[in-house]
Amino acid sequence: MKNLKHISLILIASLAMAMAPLSAAANAQSSEAAPVDVQEVVFGHLSDAYEWHITTWNGHHVSLYLPVIVKHHQGGWEIFSSKRFHESPDHTYKGFYVDHERKDKIYEQGYDNRPWDLSITRNVVQIWINIALMLLIFIPCARWYKKHQTTKEAPRGFVGAIEMLVMTIHDDVIKACIGEKHYKPYAPYLLTVFFFIFITNLVGLLPIFPGGSNITGNINITLLLALGTFLLVNLFGSKHYWKEILWPDVPMLIKFPIPLMPVVEIIGIFTKPFALMVRLFANMFGGHTIILSLTCLIFITFGISKQMGTSMTVVSFIMLIFMNCMELLVAFLQAYIFTMLSSIFIGLAHPEHEEAE
Repeated sequence: MKNLKHISLILIASLAMAMAPLSAAANAQSSEAAPVDVQEVVFGHLSDAYEWHITTWNGHHVSLYLPVIVKHHQGGWEIFSSKRFHESPDHTYKGFYVDHERKDKIYEQGYDNRPWDLSITRNVVQIWINIALMLLIFIPCARWYKKHQTTKEAPRGFVGAIEMLVMTIHDDVIKACIGEKHYKPYAPYLLTVFFFIFITNLVGLLPIFPGGSNITGNINITLLLALGTFLLVNLFGSKHYWKEILWPDVPMLIKFPIPLMPVVEIIGIFTKPFALMVRLFANMFGGHTIILSLTCLIFITFGISKQMGTSMTVVSFIMLIFMNCMELLVAFLQAYIFTMLSSIFIGLAHPEHEEAE
């Protein structure tokens, strides 16, 4: 019965996530309106914004307007709510406007280059929410360990589940890939990265506020995560790591006078974090794009005929459930793979023969 209950909860959650894109696309198009703009729906969801659109109620957009912090080209900062852009007839405020033809970024009138922009955007707020969730998860766990002796009592329930996940990543990924003697300084960073990516991916699948933003589908975020691994590998790599890059143990002809292998190894320094960045970005961006495209397909076919739209609704709905279930799996897999590859790259910076010497 317990297993049946758990399966039922998973199905209900999957149905809710599958229905969410239908509601979002329906808000973008009334029954008598023009065909839904697929590009606007998809990229409107995937891109960042200066406001957080929550829903549309009776034709009225309900949004959370976020603070805009920008600097004039001639000097001087301006701080105001993004709602000011909607209150003005020409959608400008104090010379600033949102250019929808240039990735919905803020520009100043009379200038082609962007001003300094430190605005609190939707992605920033979503990251804050995800960090708050991490604190809500781990602070109670830390308090449990502070009050109990783990040698006499094992954690149960929620704390036990978190411990199982932490120890799985710690022992089977970080410790196994880096090595027994070198893993400890890197474990806090790698565990933090794993749970940040995992929680961010899960929150991105939530159908309603305060979820739904595709943070890991933003290449700027994945670039920053990959940069952290890049710095750890190359700043704290051993002398043997750099020796294998600059003067590898290969025949002399392919490292001098033509430094073929050193050049290949140096290129590898940058391709490894690049692979981390692109892998996470492409998988999360692609998954959200497919889900939204399947949703828009329903409204496109309804614009052709009701019969085609009805049949396509059934097919798309089944595919949406399948894709959302797949995305739940991908949310964990991408966090796991990013952590595993980062651990492998860090482990390669501490070659085993160094210990033998």
